[in-house]
Amino acid sequence: MAKNLVVLGGGESGVGAAILGKEKGMNVFLSDYGTIADNYRQQLDEEGIEWEDGRHSMDRILAADEVVKSPGIAPSAPVMKAIAEKGIPVISEIEFAGRYTDAKMVCITGSNGKTTTTLLTYHILKNAGLNVGLAGNVGRSLALQVARNHHDVYVIELSSFQLENMYAFRANIAVILNITPDHLDRYEYKMQNYINAKFRILNNLTPQDAFIYWQDDPVITRQLERIRTEAQMFPFAEHHEPGSRAWVDDEASLIIDTPETSLNMPRAELSLNGLHNLYNSMAAALSACILDIDKEEIREALGDFEGVEHRLEYVATVNGVRYINDSKATNVNSCWYALESMPENTVLILGGKDKGNDYSEILPLVKEKVKAIVCMGKDNAKLLDFFGKEVPEIYDTHSIEEAVAKCASVACPGDTVLLSPCCASFDLFNSYEDRGHKFKEQVGKLKV
Repeated sequence: MAKNLVVLGGGESGVGAAILGKEKGMNVFLSDYGTIADNYRQQLDEEGIEWEDGRHSMDRILAADEVVKSPGIAPSAPVMKAIAEKGIPVISEIEFAGRYTDAKMVCITGSNGKTTTTLLTYHILKNAGLNVGLAGNVGRSLALQVARNHHDVYVIELSSFQLENMYAFRANIAVILNITPDHLDRYEYKMQNYINAKFRILNNLTPQDAFIYWQDDPVITRQLERIRTEAQMFPFAEHHEPGSRAWVDDEASLIIDTPETSLNMPRAELSLNGLHNLYNSMAAALSACILDIDKEEIREALGDFEGVEHRLEYVATVNGVRYINDSKATNVNSCWYALESMPENTVLILGGKDKGNDYSEILPLVKEKVKAIVCMGKDNAKLLDFFGKEVPEIYDTHSIEEAVAKCASVACPGDTVLLSPCCASFDLFNSYEDRGHKFKEQVGKLKV
């Protein structure tokens, strides 16, 4: 009899998994407790896949031989508890897709910089002529690509949520950029639970595989003292340290040193600015070197890559004030990196759905560089209380229109307005992309 596969979640990940399941001869049923977008409904109908939204038919779900769970569904959700009680195996879309491909996997995680590093790595490999796919949190569903397109290599951005339900999947190149507190509400407010989820990226690595990581991250360093991996180690750092495979030398040149390739490139020629982007560039370049990409092609791609939307994205200069969209900064450490690259006299927009944030990490940079904070959220009490006595001016706003208008009235020519919220977007917006787009719209409406 054909296997009964239930897919929970009707977004990019879930629909891709459903199509792959059908392609492999399984009886597939997709269920989404929310509303499935029209384009995905149409796709499911065209594929002849049975689906429902707005509810969970538990009799159908609990008849599954296996469940593919979309990453946004928390293990604590009632449907997941019922599945666990029944003892039905639950896997991620990435785990499911990995069973049906022998492509090389470059897998990238971290609390910050994942998307930029993933897209930069993909850019390098694609420009070098590889048959490469982009998947995970960016690009198309890995499962859909495995079902319909053959790629020799996949570059995959992996969140901790996706890593939770990965077991037999194996990366050929695993990258951990950094680990700082994030999503602690998902992990019982226990940092170690979050760390453990991130380190699942090392599952099943062999001596032929590579592990790339920032060797000055204290969390990564401590965790590596507790665990073992058979993979070859490729640490990177700002300056040369014992074991470093990537660093900046005394002449301000980026040095990449691997058994496959050695590369020397002036840091000034990198297309991405800032310390965080230096690390992202190192990780991407190391991945490319391990895959034996020609160093001239790596150098060229590092120099012409265009940045990621909503990540330190320049929007416009209005009345002498620069507006920067960093809506992707949904945690405190990401905001730290943004502030690190900002000038003095920055007007900072903070706020949204707080995930158990500790704002003390950014306080020194706020004191050094921020002239005013504009809080933007349904409830700004925590921000107002923490920063109220730390900045010359602080304002309480509850919409993007109100926040941008307040920034425009506070900022002077030569100042910078930075949207880098530290928080998830779901109190006022559908996503961080929605927040970033609406910010850019409001900036566009400001009168010159």
